[in-house]
Amino acid sequence: MFYKIEKIETLENQILKIFFKDGSIKYYDVKIAIKKVKELEKLKSQDFFKNAKVSVGGYAVEWNNELDISCNELYINGKTKQ
Repeated sequence: MFYKIEKIETLENQILKIFFKDGSIKYYDVKIAIKKVKELEKLKSQDFFKNAKVSVGGYAVEWNNELDISCNELYINGKTKQ
């Protein structure tokens, strides 16, 4: 099952706010992913990070067609704020 993304917002401190098509909203700390995946180092730059967009079909968040984070990763490891 894919948790398709409807839209996103980039927040300060490399946090993504993700709105999923099922109505849920998750917050994902990209800094944690950067520590795990060396290729994501570019996302340390807030200017680069702000260029995030939802991929065609809602299956990922991507940056300049170079980097992406899958919808399932964002949904499963994203946090729900109360």
